[in-house]
Amino acid sequence: MDFSNRTVVITGAAGNLGQALANGFAAADANLVLVDLDATRLKSAFGADSEKRALVPANLLKREEAQRVVDAARQRFRKVDVLCNIAGGFRMGEAVHETSDETWTFLFDLNVRTLLNTVRAAVPAMIEAGGGKVVNVGAAGALRGGATMGAYAAAKSVVIRLTESMSAELRDRNINVNCVLPTIIDTPENRAAMPDADPARWVAPADLASTIMFLASDAARAIHGAAVPVAGRS
Repeated sequence: MDFSNRTVVITGAAGNLGQALANGFAAADANLVLVDLDATRLKSAFGADSEKRALVPANLLKREEAQRVVDAARQRFRKVDVLCNIAGGFRMGEAVHETSDETWTFLFDLNVRTLLNTVRAAVPAMIEAGGGKVVNVGAAGALRGGATMGAYAAAKSVVIRLTESMSAELRDRNINVNCVLPTIIDTPENRAAMPDADPARWVAPADLASTIMFLASDAARAIHGAAVPVAGRS
């Protein structure tokens, strides 16, 4: 896949999936705007800014910070062609009837509010430029609730519904909106949390990144509103 002269914004870029995705797009010659909450983590993961890479620390829970990211992308590279909403995360919660406000707010802020703020900033820029691609990260666990996972499943379900709604709203504006639904991703954190599991059955970050890149490519121009399972052998 060739992303020459394309500008790709990746949120949650310093995480395991974000780094794999950034490496994939860099190999495809994209201009990168790499976003994470912590400037130190960004620099540790990617070094300094370069001709084709801008590191932008931002708190995406704040709408003005998300707008600053898009403004920085346009100032540096003139446009935003692709938005990959990787920022998000998982945490076990409580039984639904015992769910705390802290758990509910944390998981919805992390997985939904960050996405909402970034699309509110990026989509108008895409419309102005004549098109673009948005790829969100849902979860296979959003398709069915599980014990002590109600808040997480609900938050990731919202990601799927927002993806579908955005697709219906934007497909006639030449903007493709899709999402991926991974199962367990093979990360050091998941290996430490599940030492008896077989990580060979999980989803490698590079493989999930390849699926996201496909959805961001011209080859996926006919795909709108899809929720693509990425399960490895799990």
